[in-house]
Amino acid sequence: MSEAFDVRGRIALVTGGGTGVGKAVATGLARAGWRVVISGRRQAVLDEAAAAIAGDTGGEVTGISADVGDPVSVGVLFKAIEDRFGRLDLLVNNAGISNSAVPLEEISYDEWSAVVAANLTGAFLCTQGAFRLMKAQTPKGGRIVNNGSISATTPRPFSAPYTATKHAITGLTKSTALDGRPYDIACGQIDIGNAASDMTAKMDKGVPQANGETAVEPTIDPAHVAAAVVYMASLPLDANVLTLTVMATKMPFVGRG
Repeated sequence: MSEAFDVRGRIALVTGGGTGVGKAVATGLARAGWRVVISGRRQAVLDEAAAAIAGDTGGEVTGISADVGDPVSVGVLFKAIEDRFGRLDLLVNNAGISNSAVPLEEISYDEWSAVVAANLTGAFLCTQGAFRLMKAQTPKGGRIVNNGSISATTPRPFSAPYTATKHAITGLTKSTALDGRPYDIACGQIDIGNAASDMTAKMDKGVPQANGETAVEPTIDPAHVAAAVVYMASLPLDANVLTLTVMATKMPFVGRG
């Protein structure tokens, strides 16, 4: 039997960690004893979130601004982590955006490109940065958790860019898990359904359904998502949760909607 993984003092990076699900995940990790770095585009938002999380948990939380879709910005982010902490033990690829809920043929190339950059290219670039650190550090290895969303398996109406990137995240997760084996780098994916955030606020008023109707959908507290990520991150590196779904029990997903 492998020894339990001691997370106290370990270094975690949560992208998109200043708001919503990312902030909840960062809070859960800090409470569990991780030293947490949160990233996002707006330094002021990160500073406010870091102070709030640290005050709530007593943990160490650092905000470093970065645009995950920009390779130069991602490089600066990981260099800052290496310089300050010397290693990285956990990457949570959470940053992402949705697209306008319009018919597929009305989605502009610019919007498609923006969603791909934030949701897919960003996860890839951060995974590269994590690999470089995790392979070189002593002891080597670490864990990567990707936010797949239930759109990684099942689309909503008018969501082609978002759904395409989330399907691709599943491929990235599996490739990362495979390529990470020789270096003790584990990779898993959490598929989240209707965690309450700014992105899901519209569900309180109703969102389009597959049958053409509009319906209000239930949501869950993002703290439940955080608890799941904390569990995934607590495993020793010889064990991995490859995929895990956390969703509102009564949301339209399984069955016929």
